[in-house]
Formats: sequence, C-alpha cells, structure tokens
Amino acid sequence: MAKKGENREGIDLQCTECKEINYRSVKNKKNTTERLEIKKYCPKCKKSTVHKEKK
Repeated sequence: MAKKGENREGIDLQCTECKEINYRSVKNKKNTTERLEIKKYCPKCKKSTVHKEKK
C-alpha cells in the first residue's frame, strides 16, 4: 500500500497572457508526467485564460 502523498507534488499555475502566478495545486507525478494546462479565471486579465504549470 502506498503512503499518503507519496506521488503528489505541489505546482504553481501561471497565466499565459500576463505571466502572473495565480493558482497553486497538486498533481500526481506518476500518472501525469507532462505539464498541466487548465483554463482558469485570471483576476489581473479579468477573463478566463489558459494557465500552464510553471517550471
């Protein structure tokens, strides 16, 4: 049995338009090896934009 949180890592999500880091999340690095890309609301741009996982 795997320990709790063993494959999880914290990530920052950055807006692709204004380059501001708006969200923090966790992902399973074993199941999702590529970078995460989610469409979320950016308070600085005041619209929904694509947010990518920051390095």
